[in-house]
Amino acid sequence: MSRRLEQLTADVERGVRDVLARGLADPRVTGLITVTGVRILPDMSRAIIDISILPEDRQELSFHGVSSAASWIRREVADAVRARTLPTFVFRLDTRMKKEAAIIRELDRAKATRPPLPEDDASNSSNESRGDAPPSP
Repeated sequence: MSRRLEQLTADVERGVRDVLARGLADPRVTGLITVTGVRILPDMSRAIIDISILPEDRQELSFHGVSSAASWIRREVADAVRARTLPTFVFRLDTRMKKEAAIIRELDRAKATRPPLPEDDASNSSNESRGDAPPSP
Protein backbone atom coordinates (compact mmCIF):
# COMPACT_ATOMS: atom_id res chain seq x y z
CA MET A 1 0.00 0.00 0.00
CA SER A 2 1.34 3.42 -0.89
CA ARG A 3 2.09 5.99 1.77
CA ARG A 4 -0.57 8.28 0.33
CA LEU A 5 -3.22 5.55 0.56
CA GLU A 6 -2.16 4.68 4.14
CA GLN A 7 -2.38 8.33 5.17
CA LEU A 8 -5.78 8.77 3.56
CA THR A 9 -7.04 5.58 5.25
CA ALA A 10 -5.89 6.82 8.67
CA ASP A 11 -7.42 10.26 8.09
CA VAL A 12 -10.74 8.81 6.94
CA GLU A 13 -10.87 6.47 9.94
CA ARG A 14 -10.15 9.31 12.37
CA GLY A 15 -12.72 11.54 10.68
CA VAL A 16 -15.48 8.92 10.69
CA ARG A 17 -14.78 8.16 14.36
CA ASP A 18 -15.08 11.86 15.20
CA VAL A 19 -18.34 12.27 13.28
CA LEU A 20 -19.88 9.19 14.86
CA ALA A 21 -18.70 10.27 18.32
CA ARG A 22 -20.53 13.60 17.87
CA GLY A 23 -23.63 11.62 16.94
CA LEU A 24 -26.17 11.71 14.16
CA ALA A 25 -29.53 13.41 14.22
CA ASP A 26 -31.22 10.26 12.91
CA PRO A 27 -33.37 8.75 15.70
CA ARG A 28 -32.66 5.24 14.36
CA VAL A 29 -29.00 5.57 15.30
CA THR A 30 -28.58 4.69 18.97
CA GLY A 31 -26.06 2.83 21.07
CA LEU A 32 -22.31 2.51 20.88
CA ILE A 33 -20.93 2.64 17.34
CA THR A 34 -17.29 1.65 16.90
CA VAL A 35 -15.23 1.86 13.72
CA THR A 36 -13.36 -1.45 13.57
CA GLY A 37 -11.60 -0.94 10.27
CA VAL A 38 -11.29 1.12 7.12
CA ARG A 39 -10.10 -0.15 3.76
CA ILE A 40 -9.77 2.08 0.73
CA LEU A 41 -9.67 0.44 -2.68
CA PRO A 42 -6.44 1.06 -4.64
CA ASP A 43 -8.26 3.17 -7.23
CA MET A 44 -9.61 5.29 -4.33
CA SER A 45 -13.18 4.96 -5.58
CA ARG A 46 -14.62 3.47 -2.38
CA ALA A 47 -13.81 3.36 1.32
CA ILE A 48 -15.19 0.26 3.04
CA ILE A 49 -15.80 1.12 6.67
CA ASP A 50 -16.48 -1.69 9.14
CA ILE A 51 -18.55 -0.71 12.16
CA SER A 52 -19.68 -2.56 15.25
CA ILE A 53 -22.90 -1.53 17.00
CA LEU A 54 -24.02 -2.28 20.55
CA PRO A 55 -26.57 -3.14 21.92
CA GLU A 56 -27.24 -6.02 19.60
CA ASP A 57 -31.03 -5.63 19.62
CA ARG A 58 -30.75 -2.15 17.99
CA GLN A 59 -27.95 -3.15 15.64
CA GLU A 60 -29.85 -3.50 12.35
CA LEU A 61 -31.87 -0.31 12.77
CA SER A 62 -28.80 1.72 13.73
CA PHE A 63 -26.83 0.25 10.83
CA HIS A 64 -29.50 1.35 8.35
CA GLY A 65 -29.41 4.84 9.85
CA VAL A 66 -25.63 5.07 9.53
CA SER A 67 -25.72 3.67 5.98
CA SER A 68 -28.31 6.21 4.90
CA ALA A 69 -26.18 9.01 6.36
CA ALA A 70 -23.05 7.89 4.46
CA SER A 71 -22.98 10.89 2.11
CA TRP A 72 -23.49 13.32 5.00
CA ILE A 73 -20.71 11.63 6.99
CA ARG A 74 -18.48 11.85 3.92
CA ARG A 75 -19.08 15.61 3.65
CA GLU A 76 -18.31 16.08 7.35
CA VAL A 77 -15.09 14.05 7.04
CA ALA A 78 -14.11 16.03 3.92
CA ASP A 79 -14.00 19.20 6.02
CA ALA A 80 -11.38 17.62 8.30
CA VAL A 81 -9.33 15.67 5.73
CA ARG A 82 -7.01 17.39 3.33
CA ALA A 83 -7.64 15.56 0.09
CA ARG A 84 -8.72 16.69 -3.32
CA THR A 85 -11.41 14.02 -3.48
CA LEU A 86 -12.69 11.46 -1.02
CA PRO A 87 -13.85 7.98 -1.93
CA THR A 88 -17.49 7.00 -1.57
CA PHE A 89 -18.20 5.60 1.90
CA VAL A 90 -19.65 2.10 2.13
CA PHE A 91 -20.48 0.87 5.62
CA ARG A 92 -20.37 -2.82 6.60
CA LEU A 93 -21.65 -4.30 9.82
CA ASP A 94 -18.79 -6.03 11.64
CA THR A 95 -19.92 -8.91 13.85
CA ARG A 96 -16.48 -10.48 14.36
CA MET A 97 -16.10 -9.21 17.92
CA LYS A 98 -19.49 -10.57 18.93
CA LYS A 99 -18.63 -13.96 17.43
CA GLU A 100 -15.24 -13.98 19.16
CA ALA A 101 -16.84 -13.11 22.50
CA ALA A 102 -19.36 -15.93 22.06
CA ILE A 103 -16.57 -18.41 21.30
CA ILE A 104 -14.60 -17.29 24.37
CA ARG A 105 -17.72 -17.67 26.55
CA GLU A 106 -18.25 -21.19 25.21
CA LEU A 107 -14.61 -22.12 25.80
CA ASP A 108 -14.79 -20.83 29.37
CA ARG A 109 -18.00 -22.76 29.94
CA ALA A 110 -16.47 -25.95 28.54
CA LYS A 111 -13.33 -25.48 30.63
CA ALA A 112 -15.40 -25.03 33.80
CA THR A 113 -17.43 -28.20 33.18
CA ARG A 114 -14.60 -30.56 32.16
CA PRO A 115 -13.38 -33.11 34.70
CA PRO A 116 -9.79 -32.78 35.95
CA LEU A 117 -7.22 -34.68 33.91
CA PRO A 118 -5.48 -37.70 35.51
CA GLU A 119 -2.07 -36.05 35.09
CA ASP A 120 -3.30 -33.07 37.16
CA ASP A 121 -4.05 -35.47 40.06
CA ALA A 122 -0.69 -37.25 39.65
CA SER A 123 1.31 -34.02 39.75
CA ASN A 124 -0.53 -32.85 42.87
CA SER A 125 0.02 -36.18 44.70
CA SER A 126 3.74 -36.26 43.80
CA ASN A 127 4.20 -32.73 45.19
CA GLU A 128 2.46 -33.74 48.41
CA SER A 129 4.54 -36.94 48.81
CA ARG A 130 7.81 -34.98 48.43
CA GLY A 131 6.64 -32.42 50.96
CA ASP A 132 6.59 -29.65 48.37
CA ALA A 133 4.06 -26.97 48.82
CA PRO A 134 1.41 -26.84 46.12
CA PRO A 135 1.93 -24.07 43.59
CA SER A 136 0.35 -20.81 44.58
CA PRO A 137 -2.47 -19.56 42.36
